[in-house]
Amino acid sequence: MSRTEEKQAERRAYSRELPDAAALAQGIRDGSRTALARAITLVESSRADHQDIAQKLLAELLPQTGKAVRLGLSGAPGVGKSTFTEAFGQYLTGLGLKIAVLAIDPSSARTGGSILGDKTRMELLARNPNAFIRPSPSGGTLGGVARRTREAMLLTEAAGYDVVIIETVGVGQSETAVADMVDMFVLLLSPGGGDELQGIKRGIMELADLIVVNKADGDLIPAARRAQIEYKTALHLMRPKNAVWTAHVLLASAIKGEGLAEVWQAASDYHEALKGAGELDRLRAAQARAWMWTEIREGLFAALKADERAKRLLPVIEADVAEGRATPTAAARRLLKLILNPGNEG
Repeated sequence: MSRTEEKQAERRAYSRELPDAAALAQGIRDGSRTALARAITLVESSRADHQDIAQKLLAELLPQTGKAVRLGLSGAPGVGKSTFTEAFGQYLTGLGLKIAVLAIDPSSARTGGSILGDKTRMELLARNPNAFIRPSPSGGTLGGVARRTREAMLLTEAAGYDVVIIETVGVGQSETAVADMVDMFVLLLSPGGGDELQGIKRGIMELADLIVVNKADGDLIPAARRAQIEYKTALHLMRPKNAVWTAHVLLASAIKGEGLAEVWQAASDYHEALKGAGELDRLRAAQARAWMWTEIREGLFAALKADERAKRLLPVIEADVAEGRATPTAAARRLLKLILNPGNEG
């Protein structure tokens, strides 16, 4: 059988309506990109039968997860996130590392599909055999982070990728959302200083483990250096996020490929500092607990939406709240009783 025929057979095996979880898990361990892509599609699916297989798959692969460096990358639209990610990814693969990029694209309000499509914006990296790029629509999820991004991250780790980069939309609460699922949160900023610094929320700065001033090239070099100084000054006025690490501010030019080595060195130093102090295990344990509670909240909301009694009662209690006959809290509790106490009819 030729290599082309083998790939076609592989695609057929993994594209079945309900693939076998054990076979899919083995394919992921063996480095099959087709198996990995199919697995991520399963975890992103809202179908109950797909979710059953996805959870069996994750349970089987869990021992192989947790070995990658998890980086979150965020920043305002136009700061050059995709350009930086591609240049940084090319640099890392040049060091012999395998990288996975989970790029969260904004979702269309009408179709629910991705608007931007990171594979088209990272053409070189998309063709790199040691890189895996998976664009996923945010689906309206809070913070622009797809709900199943955490599970997709575990799958890429099980597939043997050394670095997982989560690139977010960079709007609303995306910074908080991504910081809660990665080891290191990298905030990408443009040169400008002064007025731009005033526009950056303190909460976002406090989340950053590393700030990178991108586009530090050509005529923007002086502005980038001024911005670097101002961001460093701002960070000194804030309480450090971690006792073993002080956030750095670095300059980079994704277009010229400059500053990438320094960014990776900082990421490596950060990872080793946390690991050596036992902070990395503590951080990931806390994130796993938070993830569990997120799933509980999402599950309760889904159960509420699916409950036929709740559907009948909802218009009534909405009218009561709108017309001032009931407080929102009392109405919410009345509705929740239907789920928490099945014998209660509200």
